[in-house]
Amino acid sequence: MFFSEALASKITEEVVKSLVGIFIGESWDKVSKLGYILDKKAQQILFNASHKYIQNYTERHGCLKVLGMQEPVELEKVYTSVRFLERLNIRQFESIENLEKIYRQNRSFQPQNTLDSNGLQVANEKQYLMVLGGPGVGKSTFLRKMGLEALKGNEGEYLHKCIPVFIDLKRFESKQEIDTKQAIIEEFSICGFPDAEAATEKLLNSGKLLIILDGLDEVPGKVTNDVIDHIHNFCDKYDRNRFIISCRTAAYNHNFLRFTDVAMAEFSNAQIKQFIYNWFQSESDKKIDTAAKCWELLQKPENAGAKELANTPLLLTLLCLVYHRSQNFPNNRSVLYSKSLRLFLEEWAAERRIMREAIYEGLNTEYQEILLSQIAHSGFEIDQLFFGKRDVVDKIRFFLQDNLNAPKHLDGEKVLTAIATHQGILVERAEDVFSFSHLTLQEYLTAQYIVDNFQIETLVNHHLADRRWHEVFQLVAGLMRGGVDNFLLMMEAKAQKYVNTSKLQGLLRWAEEATTDTSEDYNLSAKRATALFLAVARDSVLDFVTLLSPKLSSIMEITCALNFARAVNYPRNKNSTSRALSDAFSRTVVKRLDDFRIFKYVEFKTVVTRLNKIKNQAPRSYEPYRAHKGFNNRVSNIWFSSLNLNSDLVNLSNEELDALDNFIYINSLIVRCKQAAVRVSSKTWSEIENRMLLVQSN
Repeated sequence: MFFSEALASKITEEVVKSLVGIFIGESWDKVSKLGYILDKKAQQILFNASHKYIQNYTERHGCLKVLGMQEPVELEKVYTSVRFLERLNIRQFESIENLEKIYRQNRSFQPQNTLDSNGLQVANEKQYLMVLGGPGVGKSTFLRKMGLEALKGNEGEYLHKCIPVFIDLKRFESKQEIDTKQAIIEEFSICGFPDAEAATEKLLNSGKLLIILDGLDEVPGKVTNDVIDHIHNFCDKYDRNRFIISCRTAAYNHNFLRFTDVAMAEFSNAQIKQFIYNWFQSESDKKIDTAAKCWELLQKPENAGAKELANTPLLLTLLCLVYHRSQNFPNNRSVLYSKSLRLFLEEWAAERRIMREAIYEGLNTEYQEILLSQIAHSGFEIDQLFFGKRDVVDKIRFFLQDNLNAPKHLDGEKVLTAIATHQGILVERAEDVFSFSHLTLQEYLTAQYIVDNFQIETLVNHHLADRRWHEVFQLVAGLMRGGVDNFLLMMEAKAQKYVNTSKLQGLLRWAEEATTDTSEDYNLSAKRATALFLAVARDSVLDFVTLLSPKLSSIMEITCALNFARAVNYPRNKNSTSRALSDAFSRTVVKRLDDFRIFKYVEFKTVVTRLNKIKNQAPRSYEPYRAHKGFNNRVSNIWFSSLNLNSDLVNLSNEELDALDNFIYINSLIVRCKQAAVRVSSKTWSEIENRMLLVQSN
């Protein structure tokens, strides 16, 4: 049996004695002294049965094996402390306006700085607890953990002396099978407790049980009302016991008045980190510091979408498994998001036996994926995050009617209810208002729709400079298995339309001229990006340098001096261009500069000497800088003369700054799409890279 050795060390004699004491209503010391009531043989039977009960519970509910894992893992080794949203914050989710505001602020449907409570503390305080949340957020894991803590008696963190009984509610498949008491009797009987039926009645009447009812939402629809009525009656009859029930939020109708409703909070950064460190606990992982490397990689900007998914234990488990296999996350994020989507549509649903519902007959995974991609794309086109129920139902009905091979017998409203209740891709955020569970999934499905429906040219023509679509572009590139050459060429051609004034064209020509016939250590596009950055993006020069190399002391001197002149010739309200240039530069070929011999005319040592002479004359506070026009002009003149750059070329209008910003952004996006692609021609990419940041003739 799995965990037999681990259990042998964990199931201490004291824990077993504690369970025996609860079972008969006396401490073990008294049991031992009551020889005339319980002889040694009876005591041993109780001791063995209690040991067996603890062992059975731990083996059945003390390990995790999901997503096709080859071996189970101990729940307590990977368990991460749960937080519950307080009632006030649950109500916030009832307002569509609040949802919109919350999401726009932090790309999450949970407010920042939300009031929450420790899950274990709440379970200790509440006799009747209803745990709500979406699929894969850890509801069942939390319930199992509470049972494990209760089994430990005085050694555990559950403060009430009671015996946990874990009942999977989906076992009640027919009205005749709905019998919680009988389920408890069976749990005791199979472990060898004598007269299990009478003992169960005694324990129930004395309030010595923690009754854990998992998966109210997974009860077959035909008996849901019967199960709810049965639980109500059972709680009324045996109201001295403690109860914890779990249910998916979308399936819950607030019909358990005795119970305190709590919602599982999304994982915070601290919880994600704790989960990862708990997961990679093997000796080999500790030796190479796998957890720290995985956590560090997840913090990188290119993995922001993956980290967004990581706020639920199920998808965080997927990320850990992916990292375990390759010690990295895939460059092609489409693969990762596709796996996440299929996880909800197939694997998770199959493991929870959800697909047995009649509503899924004929509605296979491919149909569901196509349907969801249409809903995602139609919403993303108009920046729609939330969908009214009628709107979604109409889209489902149209899909079923318009698709010749789709099942025609299905009801659109029932399909929506099934998808929202069981699979958690569409989530009901407020009454009759739905959204995708993660924007990352909506972006992926939007990209899938574009590729499936040959909308690449439309995407480029309508959304190329729209930052909201940047992730969709990269996902599209990752989905185009036939290659992205034409996609990149379309983006390149469209980018040229933004270089539409003589100043912008002159600036690009200067960057080309200034970096031609220089050091061959860096490719031409990287050198041009550097030239443009140093010419225009003076607000970010210091940040730019710290990205590269600590050895750049001479350049650091320059940036310190330039920091005093940041108000010269560059509108302070227009700093997005500097960010785009910095991003373009740092993400292209150049990762580090040991020197700046990439300009034809620049002797930086001379520049540093000249700037150092005036640096000490600079005012100490920033605000007066603009008043020191003489100082600003001197710094500016040294800088532009060293670059052999006409300062008029960087005196850009707001419209020109916007155009340059878009031009740089698109070139940066081209690089990212190339990196995300499964296939790109080396010849095509070489040609694009050589032309990057140049003025091209029509």
